[in-house]
Amino acid sequence: MSFQIRVFTAILAVLSLFTAPVLAQNSGPLRIEITEGVIEPLPFALPVFEAETADAADVAAQITQVIAADLTGTGLFRQIEPDAFISTVSSFAAPIQYADWKAINAQALITGAVAVQGNQLNVKFRLYDVFSGAEMGDGLQFSATPDGWRRMAHKVADAVYSRITGEGGYFDSRVVYVSETGTKDARQKRLAIMDYDGANVKYLTDSSSIVLAPRFSPDGQRILYTSYETGFPRIYVLDVTSLQRRGLESQEGTMSFAPRFAPDGQTIVFSLSQGGNTDIYRMNVNGGSATRLTSAPSIETAPSYSPDGTQIVFESDRSGSQQLYVMPANGGEARRISFGPGRYGTPVWSPRGDLVAFTKQNAGRFHIGVMRLDGSEERLLTASFLDEGPTWSPNGRVIMFSRETQGAQGRATLYSVDITGRNLRPVRTPEGGSDPSWSPLQR
Repeated sequence: MSFQIRVFTAILAVLSLFTAPVLAQNSGPLRIEITEGVIEPLPFALPVFEAETADAADVAAQITQVIAADLTGTGLFRQIEPDAFISTVSSFAAPIQYADWKAINAQALITGAVAVQGNQLNVKFRLYDVFSGAEMGDGLQFSATPDGWRRMAHKVADAVYSRITGEGGYFDSRVVYVSETGTKDARQKRLAIMDYDGANVKYLTDSSSIVLAPRFSPDGQRILYTSYETGFPRIYVLDVTSLQRRGLESQEGTMSFAPRFAPDGQTIVFSLSQGGNTDIYRMNVNGGSATRLTSAPSIETAPSYSPDGTQIVFESDRSGSQQLYVMPANGGEARRISFGPGRYGTPVWSPRGDLVAFTKQNAGRFHIGVMRLDGSEERLLTASFLDEGPTWSPNGRVIMFSRETQGAQGRATLYSVDITGRNLRPVRTPEGGSDPSWSPLQR
């Protein structure tokens, strides 16, 4: 499935930045600035997209629903119920009656149209700043085969999100995770992939052996994961499209796990356990010798590259308890960045480069948290019996993780939370889910 994007208008609203946490004011261009402040969701109107062909009505309604779910799911937007509409949008080209939308306090208006022509689906949309009485940016049209309707809806939502917040979206992305069935003492695990919102789940492996910690390549085309199919943990590379896979070279008597790609997509970093000692290594994903990056007698694991590839954050118990450290990408002296009470693990560097997400265990509770690279401004976003395994959305604004409930019948499920900690939401999957890894935006 391929997409085409075509600009069909050339009206560009000039946007300006504001300093307040959220502004959806009546006197200037529409803008949300995402901060840590308390926010009031921005109200928007989204009439059902116009069906321009006879058989486009159902898909137009479905696309409209997905766009609304994407935007409201961020916690930044609030949809105005259609029953409140004064004006209708009879045609995609019809002039906008701004006074009618202003009367119901719609800050933004999204209009669109859908056409099905043979094996091609066309979706076009426009975004309006109601109180400024102007269109925001160029209208866009997306084309794909009919089975790509959800991706087109996500692309429209990404464009709307980006124009109003000034930041990249994350809706047209996927998540690979470990699908879990059965009780804790007989749990079966297999790799699965889905849209970011839990739709379109597909299984990538069977459940004949335990799989752990899948991780996307920077282009989203390959997945690293750990499998116990040989009886020992070993790292595999899986092609997302062909599902062909291969095991990475490993020395006899060693165990390799916790792999992650470098930003170049060619280098991987991982943990290797040999003779009772676990250190961090680097190697080319296509094979070759591994380079040892740490040499401490402690357990060094869960490495994650900085976005520029120059540093690695990892966990280690070298200080006597599990803490987070940062070292140069080629190895060398590491500096500790976590100093709060409790134990820290599974650090993941934000794609924005400004934060590290982590799992924290303290006083009998597990948390997902974030901190600056110098360890300052630690902020715990969640708390439960067991929260772990954070992964960042492509724009670095949302974190997905797994939560497991207590007891023999406890079930692992996926959740997402924004970096303010105010929008905790379950991600519905057909079965239990753990170890999520968020892809980049699809191309």
